[in-house]
Amino acid sequence: MGLTDSEHDLILQLLGRQPTLTELGMFAVMWSEHCGYKYSRPILAYFKKYREAMAGSGLENAGVVDIGDGIGVTMKVESHNHPSAVEPYQGAATGVGGIIRDIFTMGARPIASLNSLRFGPLRKGEAPDGIVERNRHLFEHVVAGIAGYGNCVGVPTVAGDLMFHPRYSGNPLVNAMSVGTVPMRSIATAAAQGAGNKVIYLGAATGKDGIHGATFASDALGEDSDAKRPNVQIGDPFAEKLLIEATLEALETGAVVAIQDMGAAGLTCSTTEMASKGGVGMRIDLDRVPTREEDISAYEMMLSESQERMLAVAAAGREQEVIDVFHKWGVHAEVIGEVTDDRRVRISRKGERIVDVPPDLLTDRCPTYSTPIEVPAEFEERQRWTPASLPPCNPAESLKKLLASPNLSSRRWVWQQYDQEVQTRTAVGPGASDGSVIALRETRKAIVVKIDGNARWTYADPQCGGMLAAVEATRNVACLGAKPVALTDGLNFGNPQYPSVFWQFERAVRGIADASEALGTPVISGNVSFYNESELGEVLPTPLIGALGVLVDAESAIMERIDAPATIVLLEYSRPAWSASQGIGASEYLAEVCGVEHGVPEGPDLARERDLNDVLVEIGELKLAKVAHDISEGGLAFALAELAIWHGGIQADCPVATGLDVSDLFGEWSGRVLVLIDVKQFDELANVAGVKGLSCRKIGTLDPESDAYSLSYQGKAVINEQRSHCREIYENVIPNLMSE
Repeated sequence: MGLTDSEHDLILQLLGRQPTLTELGMFAVMWSEHCGYKYSRPILAYFKKYREAMAGSGLENAGVVDIGDGIGVTMKVESHNHPSAVEPYQGAATGVGGIIRDIFTMGARPIASLNSLRFGPLRKGEAPDGIVERNRHLFEHVVAGIAGYGNCVGVPTVAGDLMFHPRYSGNPLVNAMSVGTVPMRSIATAAAQGAGNKVIYLGAATGKDGIHGATFASDALGEDSDAKRPNVQIGDPFAEKLLIEATLEALETGAVVAIQDMGAAGLTCSTTEMASKGGVGMRIDLDRVPTREEDISAYEMMLSESQERMLAVAAAGREQEVIDVFHKWGVHAEVIGEVTDDRRVRISRKGERIVDVPPDLLTDRCPTYSTPIEVPAEFEERQRWTPASLPPCNPAESLKKLLASPNLSSRRWVWQQYDQEVQTRTAVGPGASDGSVIALRETRKAIVVKIDGNARWTYADPQCGGMLAAVEATRNVACLGAKPVALTDGLNFGNPQYPSVFWQFERAVRGIADASEALGTPVISGNVSFYNESELGEVLPTPLIGALGVLVDAESAIMERIDAPATIVLLEYSRPAWSASQGIGASEYLAEVCGVEHGVPEGPDLARERDLNDVLVEIGELKLAKVAHDISEGGLAFALAELAIWHGGIQADCPVATGLDVSDLFGEWSGRVLVLIDVKQFDELANVAGVKGLSCRKIGTLDPESDAYSLSYQGKAVINEQRSHCREIYENVIPNLMSE
């Protein structure tokens, strides 16, 4: 069950008796790390919104941000790592289904899905052949699972993030994010209320799939992982589509008092959490629960994680209104109990009471733990590393190697499998942009969404990596002209009982918290996934940040078709003092071109990052830019190459006064954006940037009719390639690897 002896003793103490088998199973799943956040809860208090939620009525299914005009946007990210490792298609598919349910149980219509994926190497020679083949299998079927569920359920998959590294072999990371809109007056709650109100089971019948899925997700993968396939649920996207429509229609009746998804821990989670949040009790009769098998036990019913199920509380006397709506849509809706005022969850099966516990014992009394931190000696060594020992850089050859890197090359093979156009709200989708724009029908406003994170940076310096994940995600939405307003996080780490892993987690969360405060973008929801390790080792520490930005007008998005020559402007703030790594530490250049992973990333100036975002938003509102693209992995030379591939031939000069070096070409540091403008608008752009103390320099031109990519220094070309050749390399990396 995943409980320790001391936890079992605590359960005996709290109950004052031996628990029944079903009660013990319920404690096991609710006190798992996946549900109880035993190691992460104290650290998550760094987030202001999390502290407020824990001090108040507790967390809801997802966070909500008011964007004005009476509209709320709700968003959350959730991991499905272990299920995807043993059954990649269904593991990924049910991850999508679960996070979508978290959105519409808030009363919101899901309007966009995103994902962030991590796998071991696809290239032979970077791991034993058998592991490479397994990585390809996982990659192929995870993407297929996301597509298979998302395309059928009718929610567009509009953006994502992808990285490959040997440390993900054996334990891929599959994080799904969902975004929805809801009238602020209509936000649904999960807090049960009102003695005598009816508890209604909604959705698919309960089966034996997913039993102990929460405890499975709270342990390391091992040689017996394939034997745990029954812990992986089976999804039905068509059933979920019906559930979405029925739920939203039922909420409009006003008869629903509270509603929650049966996610991890199934009926256990929904009954105990809803009762605990509302300060009430529940009386449940399992004989009324729709089931797929006749021989299913009470233990199995309470722990099953069968998909497409929810629990609702309806006002007494109005339960039939809710039931009629769900039956109209062909969805199960059965009264299985009622709310009580005694603050106890009592559950019976075949006339026998098999559960009688105060719900807060399962939700609030889960013990928390702290591991003594240990700073790895390697961290100090990384701080001192310099690029002085690297071989001389060949700029043109280095660029081609970066274009051929699976971490930087085109993701078209992935996103072309997803439907981005369903619901017809997607104004800018994946491909030639830093984020995706979703137009809103209720207003002229639009939202921009992106998910991002660089585990190599976080491994090298966890606090800096956490900050960089937040500033990168917010800068991505700002590059489309949207004001960043909120974040959601997916925190993927190894075993928190290891001192070095707990140090990584604590420092990364602190970095995200510091950045969210400085940027004015609160973390409104999130997910923690620990024990991401296998017999091949633990994964890189991987904090992922989903960012939400708001456009005052969908027409003000910085994304135009380039049909005439444009001026390339470098917009930046003066960078803070260099570390010894000089922008090359923990970079893609260092790993891909030099075959070395060392050094540390360059930290951002958080106040200046906010200034940069503000300038990008104003540029969009004033329509001073055609395209904006941030400089990140791969540095300046690679960012210019992407602009060439997406928009047209480039003639540019390195903006360096003296002494061009590898950092100027391929160094990775924050606070830089390439902007394409009409040259006549340069002075106005420079004035807007100058108010915030940012510099603005013309560094070249882009011509949509040209096939050149030329980057020069002091009049001499250091890179001179055909744009078409760059595109051919960039577009074919992943398709070629997956067809081998």
